[in-house]
Amino acid sequence: MKKWILAAAISAALSACANAPTNVALPQGVSLIENVALAESGVGIPYKKYQLANGLTVILHQDHSDPLVHVDVTYHVGSARELPGRSGFAHLFEHMMFQGSEHVGDEQHFKTVTEAGGNLNGTTNTDRTNYFETVPSNQLEKMLWLESDRMGYFLPALTDNKFEVQRETVKNERAQRIDNQPYGRMNERFNQAFYPSGHQYSWPVIGWPEDLNRAQLDDVKHFFQRWYGPNNATITIGGDFDEMQTLAWVNKYFGEIPRGPEVKPEAKTLVTLDKTRYISMEDRVHLPLLRMAFPTVYASHEDEAALDLLANIIGGGPTSLVYKNLVKDGYAVQAGVSHPCQELACQFSIYALANPARGGQLADVEQRIRESIAEFEQRGVTDDDLQKVKVQFEASTIFGLQSVKGKVSTLALNQTFFGNPDMIAHDLKRYANVTKEDVMRVFNTYIKGKPSVVMSVVPQGQKQLIAHQDNFVPPAPRVAAEAVTGMVDVAKAGSSFDRSVMPSAQQAPVITAPSLWTDKLSNGIEVMGTESDETPTVELLIYLNGGHRLADVKQAGLAGLTAAMLNESSEQRSTEELAQALEMLGSSVSFGSSIYQSYIKVSALTSHLDETLAIVEEKLFHPGFKESDFSRVQQQHLQSLQHMQSDPNYVADSQFDALLYGKDTALGVSDMGTPETVSQLTLDDVKAFYNKQFRAGNAQIVAVTNLSKAQLMPKLKGLSKWQGEATPMPELAAMPKLDAGTVYILDKPGAAQSVIKIGKRAMAYDATGEFFKSYLMNYPLGGAFNSRINLNLREDKGYTYGARSYFSGGSELGLFEASASVRSDVTAQALSEFAKEISAYQAGGMTDKELSFLRSSISQGQALDYETPYQKAGFMRKIQRYDLAADYTQQQAEIINSVSKDELNQLAKDKLALDKMIVLIVGDRAKIEQEIKALGYRVSNLEL
Repeated sequence: MKKWILAAAISAALSACANAPTNVALPQGVSLIENVALAESGVGIPYKKYQLANGLTVILHQDHSDPLVHVDVTYHVGSARELPGRSGFAHLFEHMMFQGSEHVGDEQHFKTVTEAGGNLNGTTNTDRTNYFETVPSNQLEKMLWLESDRMGYFLPALTDNKFEVQRETVKNERAQRIDNQPYGRMNERFNQAFYPSGHQYSWPVIGWPEDLNRAQLDDVKHFFQRWYGPNNATITIGGDFDEMQTLAWVNKYFGEIPRGPEVKPEAKTLVTLDKTRYISMEDRVHLPLLRMAFPTVYASHEDEAALDLLANIIGGGPTSLVYKNLVKDGYAVQAGVSHPCQELACQFSIYALANPARGGQLADVEQRIRESIAEFEQRGVTDDDLQKVKVQFEASTIFGLQSVKGKVSTLALNQTFFGNPDMIAHDLKRYANVTKEDVMRVFNTYIKGKPSVVMSVVPQGQKQLIAHQDNFVPPAPRVAAEAVTGMVDVAKAGSSFDRSVMPSAQQAPVITAPSLWTDKLSNGIEVMGTESDETPTVELLIYLNGGHRLADVKQAGLAGLTAAMLNESSEQRSTEELAQALEMLGSSVSFGSSIYQSYIKVSALTSHLDETLAIVEEKLFHPGFKESDFSRVQQQHLQSLQHMQSDPNYVADSQFDALLYGKDTALGVSDMGTPETVSQLTLDDVKAFYNKQFRAGNAQIVAVTNLSKAQLMPKLKGLSKWQGEATPMPELAAMPKLDAGTVYILDKPGAAQSVIKIGKRAMAYDATGEFFKSYLMNYPLGGAFNSRINLNLREDKGYTYGARSYFSGGSELGLFEASASVRSDVTAQALSEFAKEISAYQAGGMTDKELSFLRSSISQGQALDYETPYQKAGFMRKIQRYDLAADYTQQQAEIINSVSKDELNQLAKDKLALDKMIVLIVGDRAKIEQEIKALGYRVSNLEL
């Protein structure tokens, strides 16, 4: 979450009336704590806060703009509530709580929410665990039934088998997200050195593997009883609902759950270091990384705001000192400074990815960082520094109000950590009152001359690159005698009604697509827009047909490199000056590219749209294309490509495309290019591609704003001078013949997991034809969490953190793919299970129940499709790009409800023939090859 998401608009006044009286009788046992409303011109989040007799805090925020609700249940428990040697419990519970409860069957939580057209998840950090669902508004009661059952009636359904399966799932998650990722183990190693031994933040949220292995079922039960009571929870509901009915439901489903043990706030003792600690680690990476951090304060401390501003000045983007001294000068590919805060501690954190082309010596990088810190002391703080941050607060706050989920998450977080959902005025005051003297004071107090932790992460076998010899070794871990303390007897939850009966849905909401308008600029550029008055913002996207597909395959990466150059200097101003101008407006302008298009993304407060569009025109029509910028950007691009080669998922994606489409086609080569193609590109190539791609004839515009068509179109007049005819797309080279039935292995020695991809070429995108119907057909096989593939490989076997299958289509052709990252030791078994599920589905098709499930899930899920500006923009762009009817989603709804099981099952027979597919596995060849051959597959070895 962005540090500044909670700050208020500088120019807006927030008017709150706390404890406002209500004339409506509340359900028995429910108390109104406060009612916060906004003045007509205010910016913030209106809400009402209630409390049940058992201590559960209830926050309601009504937003009738879309027919959906977002439900968030946050427990004030994270890894900081664990004890030494007993780590990982909070995160393990995040998984366990989806496995059913006394009145909700195994795997039914995901199925129920998905079938209702919703989405769901849970997250754990050091200080809290939350569970959340976004569903059509008629499904709210059902969500409250689900959440209350796992809060009050979870333990009767907890079994040894569920515990063991989820323990394996967590191990798979660790392997995928930590052990098999570049720099994946950096954070946990760093925090061991940064925090005192036994400090709650000194172990990873996901837990140490040996601690997870040590856990017993009773330990887990006691952890739940200690921390998951209603008095340690907040339920926050936002969206389109009836307030009194919702309160009655909350009281019905949660009110009978007994209080848990009392929970006291953790002590907030500032972290200190006696001296600078140096540690290092070798990893399977290309770019050496230096990470440095100073201990500071904790979230909401009076010095937090000034430290945030200090971090922004020293390393917050292209206008910062670290960028100037490391990135601009070519010593680092990336670098930055931030001040992330948690409930108990903050870090003033600095990182830099060293450029191997400049030697990659991390001692040199450290020296330049320290010189940048010293330079700040001489430079001081300017008026623009203060104003820039205040404007960014304003913009980020307003943009943060664009989704119900974002507003609910903000309310829940503030209530959990500060006991007050309404932190906007408080944060406004904190940041608005920061002075130059405050910034210099916190610099002297926490940074200047103070000890830090400095970590070097270097490629394997290159210890000579570390910044300094290690001088710290973490002490041997302690293991607490008990897994949980503070236990008291908790009454068993009873019930005055039959909880085994799932509530029925209310009447389905009417789903309406955004009302669209179309127009053209005087030069013929099509503009499609929709008016949205939820926030005073503009999201403008200029799409240019072409992208990677427009470039010669021998120049792969050129589209991306050209876009990167357009993010640099103009003829009039430097990169830093343009960045400063945008920061002072609270706007962003970003050029980018993808396979079939280049694009310009513009986000601005409506009040600053004119100035922002002037910058767009400056960058678009008058690019600087300076040789110094090109050399730096090309070098950064090359080093990023080398870095990506250490990511097994990137390697798998790019190699699978090469096998399917061939290395002689744009579709078979990554749009990032290769080190060979990018290294050959010149500035003249960029200029030539710019002239071919950035023409008016290639452009279409999409806009989501609170402005009307009549108000917006004159503001786009500056783009009318854009000229140039559309550029024809080069012919796509012939596709290679697939050696179906072959398993290709790309060796990643020592990989903790194997990335498996199974698939073949498939049809191009369509909205209402064979492609769309194939999407429907695949849904029960691998398109939902409770699909056959995922339930088998993740929930039943425990081989993976997640498995799926899908059809993906572009304007020319597409693919079918089934994929997962699995434990290395079960690679062959996982491949067999994939083959079994795909073959069985092709032969027998879906069941009546699966057809009913997909119809319900996909049709009701349309209620969630148009909430945010970028969702609306994506809807319009699809209409533009594929020349669709404005009501194509209604046509899709009719297909969903009318397509027969026989037609979908015939598609399965036609599209899922396993003997026409190839298999790619990126993993440790020495561990997996013989078992795969033993399955009868032909094996072909690939090299990077």
